[in-house]
Amino acid sequence: MKIRIYYEDTDAGGIVYHTNYIKYCERARSEIFFAKGKIPTDGDNSGFVVRHIDANFLGMAKLGDMLEVESEVVKQRSASIVLKQTVLKDNQKIFEMNITLVFIRDGRPKSIPEHLQRLFD
Repeated sequence: MKIRIYYEDTDAGGIVYHTNYIKYCERARSEIFFAKGKIPTDGDNSGFVVRHIDANFLGMAKLGDMLEVESEVVKQRSASIVLKQTVLKDNQKIFEMNITLVFIRDGRPKSIPEHLQRLFD
């Protein structure tokens, strides 16, 4: 997914504020759902929630830059999935995170429904 950096994404020096990289990755995960005609919730008080994030800030982006967010499955279990998400600027890695998502229904971990199991492939 491509993202352009706007003024609202930056600090006073025109550099992307650190938490925005996590937001860009969230948008990329949502776009995976939308591209397959789904929404990020399962509609019946269920969906994926973040359990853990391990983030590495490797570079920076500035106002006007174009970024690319890539997502890949690292590991999948019955109720959780670990994704590696990478943010690139000019084909250079500037941010990377591993994120663990857990599927919940009514506030409790549940097996990922069959129709969502291959969603991130």
